Amino acid sequence: MAYWLARQRNGQETDFIQRFDPRFWTVDFPRPMMGSVITTAPDVLRVDLECHHKDALAGLIWASEDTLDHPLLAYVTDRNYERTTLSFRWRSQGVLPLDAVDGPTLTIEGRDAGGAARSWFVRLWNYASGTPHDARITLPFGALFGGWTGDAPSEQVNPRDIDRMFITLPVTGYDPRAADFLPSRANAWVELSEIACDGERAMLEIGDVMLPPHDIGMCTAYDDAYNQTPARLLRQMRGLGYRGEFVHYVGMSHYFRLKTLEETNLVVTQNAALATPAEAWHRDLFTHAIAAGYTPVVSLSYELLAMHCPSAWQQRDLAGNPALTGWDPPSALLSPANDEAMDFLRGTAALFAIILRDIGAELEFQIGEPWWWIMPDGAPCIYDDAARTALGIAASAPRIDTLRRDLSASERELLDRAGQILATSTLSIRDRVRKIFGWTGHVRLLAFTPTVLAKVTPEQYRLNLPEGWASPAFSRLQLEDYDWLTAGADALRRQAYAFVDARLGYPPDLQDYLAGFVLRADNADAYWRRIDAGLDEARSRNIERRFVWALPQVNRDGYTRLAPSREDDMQAFDDVLYPLALGRDTAVAPEFSTNVMVTASGHERRSSLWSDSRLHFDVGPGIRSENELGTLIAFFRARRGAARGFRLGDPFDFSSNGMTGTPTAFDQLLGTGDGLRADFPLMKSYGEADDPQLRPITRPRAATVLVSVDGVVVGDWTLEPGGIVRLASAPADGAEVRAGFLFDVPVRFAEDRLDVSGTSFAAGEAPSVPLVEVREVR
Repeated sequence: MAYWLARQRNGQETDFIQRFDPRFWTVDFPRPMMGSVITTAPDVLRVDLECHHKDALAGLIWASEDTLDHPLLAYVTDRNYERTTLSFRWRSQGVLPLDAVDGPTLTIEGRDAGGAARSWFVRLWNYASGTPHDARITLPFGALFGGWTGDAPSEQVNPRDIDRMFITLPVTGYDPRAADFLPSRANAWVELSEIACDGERAMLEIGDVMLPPHDIGMCTAYDDAYNQTPARLLRQMRGLGYRGEFVHYVGMSHYFRLKTLEETNLVVTQNAALATPAEAWHRDLFTHAIAAGYTPVVSLSYELLAMHCPSAWQQRDLAGNPALTGWDPPSALLSPANDEAMDFLRGTAALFAIILRDIGAELEFQIGEPWWWIMPDGAPCIYDDAARTALGIAASAPRIDTLRRDLSASERELLDRAGQILATSTLSIRDRVRKIFGWTGHVRLLAFTPTVLAKVTPEQYRLNLPEGWASPAFSRLQLEDYDWLTAGADALRRQAYAFVDARLGYPPDLQDYLAGFVLRADNADAYWRRIDAGLDEARSRNIERRFVWALPQVNRDGYTRLAPSREDDMQAFDDVLYPLALGRDTAVAPEFSTNVMVTASGHERRSSLWSDSRLHFDVGPGIRSENELGTLIAFFRARRGAARGFRLGDPFDFSSNGMTGTPTAFDQLLGTGDGLRADFPLMKSYGEADDPQLRPITRPRAATVLVSVDGVVVGDWTLEPGGIVRLASAPADGAEVRAGFLFDVPVRFAEDRLDVSGTSFAAGEAPSVPLVEVREVR
């Protein structure tokens, strides 16, 4: 399947939006405050807040540069607001009044007329009419002043160079000089309605592509998108061709309600509750998704932001160390044996299921990557107090300090029992959400094979791929392997699929595949190529439901999945050999493309545009009889002229050993092992060893292929389409992979017309039958 990393628009469709369109505002705030922004009408947005500290301050943000949307869908950057006026109606509850000393303020960040960075603090009350909680506000940027009174010339905003602006949203009780808790949790909301922008620069150009729907689903996450409107996310998915199901991870740090613990810390409530902003945001997302024809798959994991996780709930290793991820700040892993922790997860899952039920959606739920954490040194985190009790761990019980060693029978049995506890905990979540839907609906389980089946901890599967998950425990099994996928560890991936199939028994039509992700933008080019190929490879395994993780990375890197087109038919190839023998009179012409520039002094500068030559043949001289001529015409018609490719045996160059020699397993260097890679495309090199010209061989003769690894002939490999040698296991680091083979050239007829004159043929004049090499992508 074709894809594109679109760094910028280049002639694609555009439209215009009103500047300050409600869909494109964001909200942000310091932890542990919670906030969200949604759109309730084309000119209305609403912000919900939940706050615990006196000095916590949220901001409603408009950015001049769109850094969140896909390049094909982003609005253009315009920092000039000189002749622009923003107006809206302000309504609020639980927020300081507009006329308060620390009341809502418009902060503008940009540069002054001299280009120096500057911020202005505009008191909204100076531009309001009405009451402090219900007012009409008009902001003429060309005549806008900061400061309390808003009339000092030195405080006039420079409207021609603004980066961003945000409206501060201080809850009742806000005190910037006090960092202690509010007397009680504060909930507040602000609504901006009748949002209008007038003036010379009131409209912004915006990308308006609408890619044809393809066969891939999207993944989103609340921790990634809490600051954006759901309408913005759905616009992205629709414009980029994503339809049907999308997996939405509710996250590990923003959805829950907090309570004060001993007046020093905030932890999640044991009886699960959603923070009001998170509930409002998810209701809005799911409602609009259903209306647009999407099916949200709600995902919940066993991770919880460590700073808000009760200590007793956390998994621990033998030394008592808590299981913490490497994220900053870290998340903790909840113990499947802890009843309170599992009550929290079951309750949270139920709350999201209730939202789905209330809006009339079907139950599609995912339990995401549930596992016992394994420390970097291999220590399993099965020794928290609840786990010790559930496993009956006493002084005489096995003490597993690491899984990076051979384990005794009793140690393996302990891991099996811990796996049973994990399976039981996931099944209890499954049953809780299905009960809300009258025992209907679908619950999926997601496993991450690079960790669960890591070679350095070979017994880990007992813990983290328990037999209690075997089909039909869940409606569907979902797998992801992005560490291996982006590293090119294809042999490990294939071995994992076979192991999981044998252990859990889900047929391909009951499996999903999640591909991704690209943590760093500088890996985009290499990783997205592998991710896109991984999506196609999953389909070749008959996995129809495939998803890409995740929307922020897709947008950042411009990943654009393209739907199938007629180009696939244009590249049609019949894997048959040209039926006539080629004589010595056959013409062969290798062609390169070189750009030659002659300078004023007469010197040349040459640049090679092609890394490989393209061959041209004329096979007409080999035709010696009317029978052969008839065979040619029939073959030409069957190929529909130039429409379909076929194989041709080049009489002058068809072997890996020299040009026409007998192949050996050591002829051509295909690559060097790195311990991960197992696929090696066939290549033939020409010229000097230090700077060879490399020719991809896509049409080898399968029966002739011989392979060696590190000087030893091997037979445990398969030949994949496109001339790819797939080894059963990845060669060790530094091992040379070599091969020998005979091969054909993929060609097509150069023209849609075949001119043959009976008179000239009878007189001994050979017809001209030009062929041209087809350059195949593998």
